[in-house]
Order: sequence, then structure tokens, then C-alpha cells
Amino acid sequence: MRIVETHTIPADAERRRVENYLYDAFDIFPSRKSARKAIKRGAVRLNGKVPPTGTWIHPGQVLEIVDDERTPPKSYRVPLKVVFEDNWIAVIEKPPGILVNGNCYRTVENALSYNLTVSKASDALKWPKPVHRLDKPTGGLLIVAKTLRVLSQVSEQLHDRQVHKRYRAIVLGRLEGSGYISDPLDGKHAATRYQSIRTVPSLTCQWLTLVDLWPQTGRYHQIRRHLASLGHPILGDGEYTLEGKVLKSKGLFLWSVEVTFQHPVLQQVMSIQIDEAKKFNTFLQREQKRWKRYNAS
Repeated sequence: MRIVETHTIPADAERRRVENYLYDAFDIFPSRKSARKAIKRGAVRLNGKVPPTGTWIHPGQVLEIVDDERTPPKSYRVPLKVVFEDNWIAVIEKPPGILVNGNCYRTVENALSYNLTVSKASDALKWPKPVHRLDKPTGGLLIVAKTLRVLSQVSEQLHDRQVHKRYRAIVLGRLEGSGYISDPLDGKHAATRYQSIRTVPSLTCQWLTLVDLWPQTGRYHQIRRHLASLGHPILGDGEYTLEGKVLKSKGLFLWSVEVTFQHPVLQQVMSIQIDEAKKFNTFLQREQKRWKRYNAS
């Protein structure tokens, strides 16, 4: 166990519950809820022991924020594109076909220490950790925490829907204009906004549409399921395409192209954008040329 920060409760401290006191005593917690979560995951010690939530504090007690001493994961030495990095946070471009994390060696999390510099902050994590996930077949922007403060505060922003994401996809069929999909998923509210960019005729699929998407909630496979329910599944999505798997060798045409969030330390709004993978434009151009050649004959 590594002690990140220590605080002794002063003699004039008013009687309060530990999670409420933590919120005021340590600036790494953006809310009382985040302090409560830190207690539950064992990141807080009161006089050397993990306190139950709801515990009353007393003057002279010592509060500690700790990081566990688990052995860092074995480094997966694969290069990742680092789009942004400073002492506290990073944004990388996740390659498709690899898990963000999990009980296996070949994950993005295991590759982060090979690609990112070590934070010099007092609350630096033992190894960088992804703050959220992308599906295995999805590529694009992924926010990574290098410190405990960033992990706590960006997680809170995600929970409060203050992190805004934009995805780009190619979908089957002709999807024009803009719209809002609000079909519940797994019995819970789910919402996705979309905007068509361009449509392309296709011999294989009749039409293909390049579309931007903004998920308003974060349900399981939300974008993929919402588009399928609209009758426009994502190209290459064998799981939600009724006709069966499409373009098995090309992968899923879904890319995280923009994330906007508040930097927990600098207090600046960060808006980071990338282009979708080259395969998107290459495939659309090829399909359009094939359609023109066929119809010109």
C-alpha cells in the first residue's frame, strides 16, 4: 500500500461523516459521491483501517488516501498513437480488435506503460489506467488517467454525462438528415443523436451512409444497437446485422473521433479530434467507383 496523501483532522473540526469530510479535505474528490466510492474501493484509510461509509470523524484521527501495491501488469510492447499527453492525463487512439482491459495480456491497458511517460504528480498511479471503454472492434479516442485525481474526477464527469463524445460510422442503407434515437435498451433510457454526412451508392448494399453520432447515454453497444433498430446497422457489424456478417476481413466501421471534457488539474475544456481510419474513405470511394463502372456499361 502506497500512501498518496495524508490529513490529520484538526481539533476544531465539526462532527461529520467521513465521506462528507473527505470531499472538503482532499481536492481530488469532485463530489461526496466520488469520496464514497473511494471508500468502497478501499482507497481511504481512517487511522490505518478502511472505514465503513457513514462513519463519524473525530479530532486527531488520521485520514490517508492510498494506492494499492499490486504489481504493475506485464508491459504489452505494441506502439499506440498518443494524441495528447501531459503530466496528469493522456488521450490515445485505440486500435480496433484489441480489448481496452480485461483478464488477458493483449490489452490497451497493458500497452499504456510502454507508450506513456510516468507522471511526476504526488498522486501518480502505479500505471496509467483507461477511464472508460470502447468495444473491442471499435477504434478511436480513449481517455487515460495517469493520476488518482484524474481517474476520480473524469470518472465523475462520465457518470454525470459531462464528457461528450462523437463517433463516425458507415451504415447500411440511405440514412439522410439528422435525428434522435431514444429506444430504451435493456429496460433503461438510452439516447443517440445522429447527422448524415453523405450517401454513396453501392452494388453490394444498394446504399451506404457516412454518419456522425453523439451518444447521450452510455448503454451496452448503444450506438450499434440503436442504428440496427433504425434499420441501418453499421457496416461490418455481424452481431447486429440481420443479413449476417458483412465484410469479415474489414472489421467494424465505427470510430471514436472526438472527446470533450474538463481537464481536472488545468481546469480547461479539452476538445480533442482525429480523423476516422483511412479505410472509411477508401471503402466508400471504391464502392462508388464500382457502382459507376457497372452502370456505365
